[in-house]
Amino acid sequence: MTTPQQCDWQLRPATMNDINSVCEVINAYSVDMFGIENDAKRNVEMTWKQPNFDIQTDTRVAVLPEGRIVAYGEVEDTEALHVRVGSWLRVHPEFQGSGLDSQLLDWIELRAREAIVSAPEGLRVALSHGVPEADAPMQRLFDKHGYQVIRHFCRMVIELDHDIPEPVWPSGVTIRTFVFEEDLEETVRAFRDSFQDHWGHVEKPFEEDLKEWDYWIREDDQFDPTLTFLAIVDGEIIALSSCDSKFPEDPDMGFVDVLGVCRAWRRKGIALALLQHSFREFVKRGRKRVGLGVDTASLTGAYKLYETAGMKPTRQVSVVEKELRAGIDLKLQTLETGEDS
Repeated sequence: MTTPQQCDWQLRPATMNDINSVCEVINAYSVDMFGIENDAKRNVEMTWKQPNFDIQTDTRVAVLPEGRIVAYGEVEDTEALHVRVGSWLRVHPEFQGSGLDSQLLDWIELRAREAIVSAPEGLRVALSHGVPEADAPMQRLFDKHGYQVIRHFCRMVIELDHDIPEPVWPSGVTIRTFVFEEDLEETVRAFRDSFQDHWGHVEKPFEEDLKEWDYWIREDDQFDPTLTFLAIVDGEIIALSSCDSKFPEDPDMGFVDVLGVCRAWRRKGIALALLQHSFREFVKRGRKRVGLGVDTASLTGAYKLYETAGMKPTRQVSVVEKELRAGIDLKLQTLETGEDS
């Protein structure tokens, strides 16, 4: 471990030329914490180029005198209402305990507070961060800085070493893959309907969601439309499963990025059928396992659904939050009754 006296870093905005060095820090953290390499370049590049994200104002790298980058932090304040601000940081394991993580977190909070002036008067503004539960020093850091744990999310995984049941679809439901030019707007509408009852949901203008989806699909050269499955009834998209053939930490694992069923079509077995359909496609493509992320206390019963499908929890993340301004909280907190997907 490098001692604080040995450190003489400076914080500056990242540039696109830093991407490999930033990814080296992320990978070193992953290997140290989880024993798994993390090929993060695709995700970092997409984040830096996304709409409303400014690499100059929204990132910082810690650079040693010899030019080596040893830490990275970012703030995501990309939503129009500016009421929820996300953050992320990674410090190279050699510099754990040096105080660099605390300095980066101070910058994150300073940058996040700029959202307050853009948020409508009277609304609560909060800064959040996902902290791996395996990282006890990071948990202590956020606790020391006044953050509170508000939610737990976990990764669930199924090994594809057994027969996956064939999906059973309700009468009238057909399944097909996504066609960008034809399906984008209606897919976004189905996504919005599907996720309106999820904890933390904040209603956004349709145009904002559409712009984000357009970017993350159009600009990602690894997006595979044949891995986004649409459930259709009478020409209407009523559910979707959007998957990724590559996962940064495991080339043998496919990943379900989005699984949603429109409110009027829940409790009919569609989510389970879509999940099984996705699993079976990954079997055809030679993947050994499939993963996804889920709220462990999901308001819509998603965690229970994934258990039913044979998935098991692995790594867990705590969402911590710090209030930047008190006010009316727009985030969805509870439903009158839970609804299975």
